[in-house]
Amino acid sequence: MKINYNYIKVIGLLVLVAFLFAFSSIRNSARKVSEPNIKFLGDENLFVTHETVSKLLIQNQQSVSNMPKEIIDLNDLESALNANVMIKQAQVYINVDGTLTAEIEQKKPIARVSTNASYYIDDEGSYMPLSTNYTSRVPLVTGFVTKNELYNVFHVAKKVQSDDFLKTHVTEIHQNENNTIDLKFRLNDFTVQLGSLDQLDKKINNLKAFYQKAMKDGSLDSYSTVNLRFDKQVICTKK
Repeated sequence: MKINYNYIKVIGLLVLVAFLFAFSSIRNSARKVSEPNIKFLGDENLFVTHETVSKLLIQNQQSVSNMPKEIIDLNDLESALNANVMIKQAQVYINVDGTLTAEIEQKKPIARVSTNASYYIDDEGSYMPLSTNYTSRVPLVTGFVTKNELYNVFHVAKKVQSDDFLKTHVTEIHQNENNTIDLKFRLNDFTVQLGSLDQLDKKINNLKAFYQKAMKDGSLDSYSTVNLRFDKQVICTKK
């Protein structure tokens, strides 16, 4: 019987590949995880520290450093990070060399509530506690505000953040008992009565037109209130 050496070569090659794959898999699973590499995405201002993140990267009450790769539960680590009130989103992964990386996107505050309680409102309209590590320079929110009813002040704060004119001038967002909104400016001693959020863009445009005109004629400091509650006109009260 003639021996087909080609078949033998193929079988031998398959056995060798299977052996190498098994060997590399065993070696890879036994590889120890290095000290976590923590990356903060976006804003450089750290509301949550590297140390805090490191303390969250634990499994079975032990640090993941020097643990075998095969016993690391990445989903569990991500859940622990995402549960932190300062973190918007986290992703954890391990490279083939055993380097564990945690990519952290922090919450971004756009306003700071200063009433009976003090906290931030983030860019998704959610509660965010103050940080002992960093203080963000954002408009203050005062008046009748509760954590469960942030829609009005969040909507106005979002508008302030996205508008260069408002971002430059507005330092305070005040919500009245009837949920109407007043604004305070950085350099001018008058109250902008915004009223409800109806026709908000039109009211802001009216405010910009008034401000430019009053700045030209030097009358900005002569007013105590600037009423924008009527969308077709600006009513000013002199001091």
